[in-house]
Amino acid sequence: MTTKTFTLKDEQDTVALGAAIAGLCQQQTTLFLYGDLGAGKTTFSRGFIRSLGHEGKVKSPTYTLVEPYELATWRVYHFDLYRLADPEELEFMGIRDYFTEDAICLVEWPDKGHGLLPQADVIVDLRYDGEQRQVTLTANSEYGNTLIIPLELF
Repeated sequence: MTTKTFTLKDEQDTVALGAAIAGLCQQQTTLFLYGDLGAGKTTFSRGFIRSLGHEGKVKSPTYTLVEPYELATWRVYHFDLYRLADPEELEFMGIRDYFTEDAICLVEWPDKGHGLLPQADVIVDLRYDGEQRQVTLTANSEYGNTLIIPLELF
């Protein structure tokens, strides 16, 4: 599968990358977001979700585990599994009901849900590089390739 690495100079670059990927989504999509606290996972998600038409705040779902966004074309679910104590908790919240044909799912800290989450189409790995960020995008499916191959913006 395809892998691309970019340097993100600032918050605006991170938002723009999220928007660029969102603009390429044509079907149900799952993205796994990796990175330390403050690496830019929620910032990326904000760019992604706003570019699809959401006009309000995009907050980290750290305490709620999931924030739903009902948009014109998609249902977007932004998960933050950081505080998840046991993957079984996902069963109790009906995790499988979120990954429907009209859904795009952004999952922060996906390792916390190991064994209960579907395969990601794209893995987004954000790392500190001084004041900048390095992001590595890895396609994890053929469809995932269609989301990262066209990216040449950064």
